[in-house]
Amino acid sequence: MISLRQLFLLNNTQTSSFPRLLEVDRAQGVYIYDPQGKSYMDLVSGFAVSNVGHCHPAVVDAVKAQAERYMHVAVYGEYVQAPQTLFAQRLASALPKGLDSVYFVNSGAEATEGALKLAKRYTGRSRIVSCFNSYHGSTNGALSVMGNEAFKQAYRPLLPDVYFMNYNDLNDLELIDTNTACVIVEAVQGEAGIRVPDTAYMQALRKRCDETGALLIFDEIQTGFGRTGALFAFEHFGMQPDILLAAKGIGGGMPIGAFISSMEIMDCLKDNPILGHITTFGGHPVSCAAGLATLNTIIDQNMIAGVAAKEALFRQLLVHPAIKEVRGIGLMLCIQLDNFDQVARMSKLCESDGIIIDWFLHCDSAMRISPPLIITEEQIREACAIILKHLDNCMN
Repeated sequence: MISLRQLFLLNNTQTSSFPRLLEVDRAQGVYIYDPQGKSYMDLVSGFAVSNVGHCHPAVVDAVKAQAERYMHVAVYGEYVQAPQTLFAQRLASALPKGLDSVYFVNSGAEATEGALKLAKRYTGRSRIVSCFNSYHGSTNGALSVMGNEAFKQAYRPLLPDVYFMNYNDLNDLELIDTNTACVIVEAVQGEAGIRVPDTAYMQALRKRCDETGALLIFDEIQTGFGRTGALFAFEHFGMQPDILLAAKGIGGGMPIGAFISSMEIMDCLKDNPILGHITTFGGHPVSCAAGLATLNTIIDQNMIAGVAAKEALFRQLLVHPAIKEVRGIGLMLCIQLDNFDQVARMSKLCESDGIIIDWFLHCDSAMRISPPLIITEEQIREACAIILKHLDNCMN
């Protein structure tokens, strides 16, 4: 009889020649379980998705309740659906003035696409400025603003009039001029190996966009919903973007994304042409119900309050001759090693010991540590002990 793993390799398109092939039976809290019942502590949260943990009861209950009422009923923006409406209102109430109009889509890449269109439509300009080593998704427009040519060269031609600057470099802000429609930056660079910018840089970036009339797009697809110790990472920098991107942790495990701006900016999508941005499944009622439950859970249970202490504990414990640096903010951390071979070995060794870690697209010599916000001190100590044990093995 053919196994599930063989079927996966036979009928599912493969994205690399070395998939993990971890067969999942169920997931709960910070753990994923295989069919034999072995548990794996998920230190990457399904790649910054399961901020409230896998299958949080409040999210599961919301999904079940909404699925029993209705699922898809119309394209986005036509019918009044309570999950969309209430989630948008709750999000807007948690954000500052000027970020109160929410457009729900299906993913982070789609949020990027919508934001780029919005900026060009609102400003009437075409020039886009992004950053080297950035990652904003893999669709055509999002790929165009990715700052790594190795991932782009096979798919050219891409969007024209896209320029790149060095992240966290004040000198490069001069690239932003009066022909620039938008600047798209990650609040914290993720796939570059968790690069946290200086507050002075972010404030200077905001000022430069104001001076030139360029819209500032903040990609908080990885950083949003509490991961950095704030609901959104822009709160750390004493400024705010014109357009905010959210996805991953926004849905508690369900697929959903959003681009968020002011009503004034968003209104330009309504005419000339009508339906300037459309989506069939964006704002799916079941995903929005899950998102509302996720946001309420994070806020009502004050999950963000413990993030800084958990970061400090990781930093206290992750000390080893093989570790060159621990970078990051909150529960968005990176362990810098020497090379990819070490990272690949560590990934396999840790998985064999029930710990899931991973690396980064643009920094494969570092390990990703981004557990659910609900991880406990005991679980952090257990995970770090296993990581340190295998670092010893990698050095021998």
